Amino acid sequence: MRRQDHCFGSHMRIRSRNRNHIPMAGSFLALLFLTSFAFAKRKSSDTAPFQYVGGTENLPRGCAGKLEVIKDGLNFTCPLGSVQMPFAAITLMQYRPDVSRQVMKMNLAWKVEPRLPKTKDNLYLTVLYNAQGTVHAVVLRVESQTMSPYLAEIELQSGKSVQVYRSYEEF
Repeated sequence: MRRQDHCFGSHMRIRSRNRNHIPMAGSFLALLFLTSFAFAKRKSSDTAPFQYVGGTENLPRGCAGKLEVIKDGLNFTCPLGSVQMPFAAITLMQYRPDVSRQVMKMNLAWKVEPRLPKTKDNLYLTVLYNAQGTVHAVVLRVESQTMSPYLAEIELQSGKSVQVYRSYEEF
């Protein structure tokens, strides 16, 4: 009988090893999942937060890029081109749920007319500036969470205010 107990006991040890192995595999899979999720999250945050949705520039609708606040102005860059807007030439900056009637009524040479769905949230940064005796417009789509720190930076660097449809505190 001792022989059977011994065999039975060793069989149990093997089974218990297999049981311990399964949670380790599960832990490994969970770790792999979390790592891939973190990588995907980081990758999505690296995507271009600004999107050209209208204006007088030679950029296609939807060109996604980044907006830089530099010493002398704003620089929007996407894979298909860039636009430099010197602070000295900027006449109007608005961040609203749409493009204002004031801007839409202007006789601008739109290359990409902003056909935007109106939302209740601020999504569109409109910048008007003069270049070579002509008024230029750039309309960028950007989420409020992304735009919030830019508002203060733009006003600080430019010395000009951005007309915001909703106040900063509501962001």
